[in-house]
Amino acid sequence: MNVITLDNTLPCVFLQKADIRSDIWRQQITFERGKTYLVEAGSGTGKSSLCSYVIGHRKDYDGRILFDKRDSRSLSENDWVRLRGHHVSILFQELRLFPELTAMENVEIKNCLTHHRQEHEIKQWFEALGIADKMTSPVRLMSFGQQQRVAMIRALVQPFDFLLADEPVSHLDEANSAAMAELMTAEAQRQGAGIIITSIGKHMQIPYDKTLCL
Repeated sequence: MNVITLDNTLPCVFLQKADIRSDIWRQQITFERGKTYLVEAGSGTGKSSLCSYVIGHRKDYDGRILFDKRDSRSLSENDWVRLRGHHVSILFQELRLFPELTAMENVEIKNCLTHHRQEHEIKQWFEALGIADKMTSPVRLMSFGQQQRVAMIRALVQPFDFLLADEPVSHLDEANSAAMAELMTAEAQRQGAGIIITSIGKHMQIPYDKTLCL
């Protein structure tokens, strides 16, 4: 997949609003593979909804979302499985980790499906993000910032053309944010992938090809 296009897209909840001012909603906007985007948004403007629309978890929007030139509404269940497993990966704002499992087990669940990374490579990522000592700890005993780093590792253990990261560093200090940004961008560059990061204020300090206001 080379491009994701939003064609006159708008959340249904906003259809009665006459004063939509956005670089994305009700616009023709294309996200290109290999480029990095920052989507800045105020609370309640549809930031997480945007990610859910692209990944196909929600369809309560007007307009179209196209993968290359294919309308996402035409995708079958099997198409969505392939897309989520090989073309689009996501780090959810609410993380969606399994609290009763360890940090490593949360990552292994996905890696056992994708067979994308070797165990020693995953352990190196835990070390790079400063949570190597938490690999065998249940996620429920970890801070939210530590859990964000686990969720990032899980997002990276698959092939992808685009990586969506919904407020990925909201609970991280500058040093840990920089470490996660380095790991994420290095893996995206290795795969020639695009990155779409959302933020309501705090965001990774990396070179963005384009900044959009939602």
